[in-house]
Amino acid sequence: MQERKLSANGPLVSAQGLGCMGMSISYGEPNDQESIATIHRALDMGINLIVTSDAYGNGVNETLIGRALKDRRERALIATKFGNLALAGVTIPGLSGGHPAYVPQACDASLKRLGVEAIDIYGLHRVDPAVPIEETVGAMTRLVEAGKVRYLALSEAGSQTIRRAQRIHPIVAVETEYSLWSRDVEAEVLPTCRELGIGFMAYAPLGRGFLTATLKTLDALLPKDRRRDHPRFSPDNIGRNAKLLAPIEKIAAERHCTPAQVALAWLHAQGEDVIPIPGTKRRGYLEANAAALDIRLTREEIATLTEAFPFGVTAGTRYPEKQMKAVGI
Repeated sequence: MQERKLSANGPLVSAQGLGCMGMSISYGEPNDQESIATIHRALDMGINLIVTSDAYGNGVNETLIGRALKDRRERALIATKFGNLALAGVTIPGLSGGHPAYVPQACDASLKRLGVEAIDIYGLHRVDPAVPIEETVGAMTRLVEAGKVRYLALSEAGSQTIRRAQRIHPIVAVETEYSLWSRDVEAEVLPTCRELGIGFMAYAPLGRGFLTATLKTLDALLPKDRRRDHPRFSPDNIGRNAKLLAPIEKIAAERHCTPAQVALAWLHAQGEDVIPIPGTKRRGYLEANAAALDIRLTREEIATLTEAFPFGVTAGTRYPEKQMKAVGI
């Protein structure tokens, strides 16, 4: 597995990570046995970046990761997050997700669930509009000083917030959605990360499965699949978006690979500072996603895909309206 430096002063990580959210929530039914087998297979393949959050099932996913890594801790770089209380479905009297008093509480709970003495990469899952970022990152810095956390990260933060956070403590990564159908980070967030020497972790690099070209109608989603609540998968939009897939499918057919591999290869072509973290709970998909690293798209293919997915071409926002208010702060 190829490796990349996550920021100028960060750790070496695999060129592609493993997102673990879908192992516990949102997409289909959980299968803990297969999920743990998938994590073990990832480590065997050299994929060391294991990405989770305390919000995924309100700690359930972290507990699963802890079980999977119990006798393999030294082989993994654990990236977890805190502060997305809405997704976790919890409220804490008197405290909000980024409150300095909540930060150590969240960290201690994650350490216990993960069964580790230190978290490799600890991120703020959503910026708290009620708390200055300097105060939140200041509290996160104290975790580093206490030896509970090694590196700090942000998720879905805006450009100015990233700059302000970086002045308090080095940020090794910004984790934000990025794919062919979600390219808005190219305007400000990604350039800011590059200016400051911060790595970029691209979550949902397959458009929550849409860029696999297997989800062209709502019938492809289970009744309780959370994507049914996302505007891009609405009855009015999913058909329009499906028409965008033709260039990906054409290149995939010509190269005898999958549309998912083409979409990931395009993302890898955007720069070595971009680390895709596709999520899956199945070993077969994990192996297929990793094979995208062997695909080198031509300049013409990259241009074709880039032109086919210009800014704003995707019908519908990437989150429901209420959740969109929490990104890019």
